[in-house]
Amino acid sequence: MSAQVVIEGNQPLFAPRLGVGLLYQEELRPFIECQKSSFDFLEVIPDLFWTDLGPDQSPRYIENRQAMEILRQLQADVPIVLHSIGLSIGSAHRFDREHVSQIARWYERMKFPWHSDHLAFIVAAHGAGEVNVGVTLPLPYDEESLDLLVPRASEIGSRIPRPFLLENNVYFFKYPDQELTEATFLNQLCERSGCYLLLDLHNLYTNSRNHAADSYAFLDELNLANVVEIHIAGGMQHDGFYQDAHSGISPDGVWELLEWVLPRCPNLGGVVFELLGSWYVDVGEDRLIAQLSRMKDMWLRYQPASQQGSRL
Repeated sequence: MSAQVVIEGNQPLFAPRLGVGLLYQEELRPFIECQKSSFDFLEVIPDLFWTDLGPDQSPRYIENRQAMEILRQLQADVPIVLHSIGLSIGSAHRFDREHVSQIARWYERMKFPWHSDHLAFIVAAHGAGEVNVGVTLPLPYDEESLDLLVPRASEIGSRIPRPFLLENNVYFFKYPDQELTEATFLNQLCERSGCYLLLDLHNLYTNSRNHAADSYAFLDELNLANVVEIHIAGGMQHDGFYQDAHSGISPDGVWELLEWVLPRCPNLGGVVFELLGSWYVDVGEDRLIAQLSRMKDMWLRYQPASQQGSRL
């Protein structure tokens, strides 16, 4: 069940409490089909289900019919939310409305309860064209970035009548002399645009390890009422950096953050474990079940079933 909440200037929004989710990867499909009781919903990266031929191509997106049929079968069993990787909402040179239109077409077919992307940019102008740098790059936390992002996030909210979430980014470098703290920046972005947050605790943990950032000070400052989804994951140390590699089980520090934040998010819809399919053999079925079971125990402890829907 869910609560309908009307936000001035936006469509009515619905945010059900789904519970514990798992990021869909093709290599995980046998696990997903055999262990349905271990999770409550799936998160899907829609960009993996199509080929993007590039801006101004017609048609631009060629969908994989076989993969789409698999997705249809999965949705018959469990709810599905979208977590896109291709919007590049922070690109200064253009706003990719064609990508937004593609997500809107998916909404017409799937009626997903919410959708998300990354608060970052991956595409930049390069000469007469543009280049995809292949990694999510952070934006400066300043008024200029807010002026860029607010109308874009607001437009997405008006196009697709479900909560739109932006994920706090992992970063391997820091801009000097920031105007705002990251938490203040996220609070203002949500307040001005009507978007919500996907709080990635492993990203937060990664930044704390690489830059000695205080994760709990960040969470204390963040308006947790804007958080609709949480990510946890595992990573690895490589070349002097701890990397958000989605390569294994979550470290203890991430579980401690989850334990702290779960009872403080009044509008939380779900917690998702991210594991890249290429690492599933290393993690194994038993350890993946254990991760999901631990998440479910914590969810039931801190997000009572009597709370039927988010009040966004």
